[in-house]
Amino acid sequence: MMQDCSVVIVTRNRIDTLLWTLDKLTRLPEKPPLIVVDNASTDGTPERVRACFPDLMVVELRENRACSARNEGVRMAQTPLVSFCDDDSFWEPGALTKAVAYFKQYPHLGVLAGKVLVNADETLDPVCDAMQNSPLTDPRPLPGPAILGFVCCAVVVRKAAFMDVGGFHRRFAIAGEERMFSVDMRTKGWSLAYAEDLVAHHYPSPVRNYSFRQQNITRDTLWYYWLRRPWYYALRHTLLIHRASRTNADVRKGYLKALRAAPFILRNRRVIPPAVEEQILKIESFY
Repeated sequence: MMQDCSVVIVTRNRIDTLLWTLDKLTRLPEKPPLIVVDNASTDGTPERVRACFPDLMVVELRENRACSARNEGVRMAQTPLVSFCDDDSFWEPGALTKAVAYFKQYPHLGVLAGKVLVNADETLDPVCDAMQNSPLTDPRPLPGPAILGFVCCAVVVRKAAFMDVGGFHRRFAIAGEERMFSVDMRTKGWSLAYAEDLVAHHYPSPVRNYSFRQQNITRDTLWYYWLRRPWYYALRHTLLIHRASRTNADVRKGYLKALRAAPFILRNRRVIPPAVEEQILKIESFY
């Protein structure tokens, strides 16, 4: 079994897709330790996983903690590296071996994002094209382009770096949570990079609530701007969302959710340093 990298999968009420994914992951030649974190499923997910894969670690949460459920998986991992998969994505054989080698070669590397091929036709996820052509810079050598965002269904993190930044924000949903996490990593001095030869496959589950997803993306994006960005950009983005909320009901609901948490957000506002802001402005259009 691989001693350097574990795989953490967060799931909620998608047991059939999850079991298919776990079958793929258990067949990897690296045999990485697998940790399933269940976000308070109501479909019997923990019991089904234990019955089908008795050697896997299953962490049961009493409430849906969305993206921050990954924090629990990382804490449980006994390896220096942790890779994330969704319950509908899996790594290609050999990918994690390459990731381990890169992290050993670059001790300042905190996050390494992989290439994501979508569905059976293996269409490249558009985010990967953006990462491959990233205009960002890093003063230290990297295995690929410097980045400030990634696709969380195909990424490897250094556990020490992950714990250094406190993991994913406990109030954020699963959808766009990577952005603030990446900014916090860079602020702490860790490097983030994209490796095109680190390949994962993603078969997006049809079990999705797109209305709720849009609401959460709207809310979390506003929170990100007010938690981390200078006043000018936070106000500018708020104005854009305010205008969009007039004609889009989901944006309006997300906007109102964000406003209701304003006291908490403002109390916890920590603006990023100018050097990191300078990097963000190079890719603002990507967001």
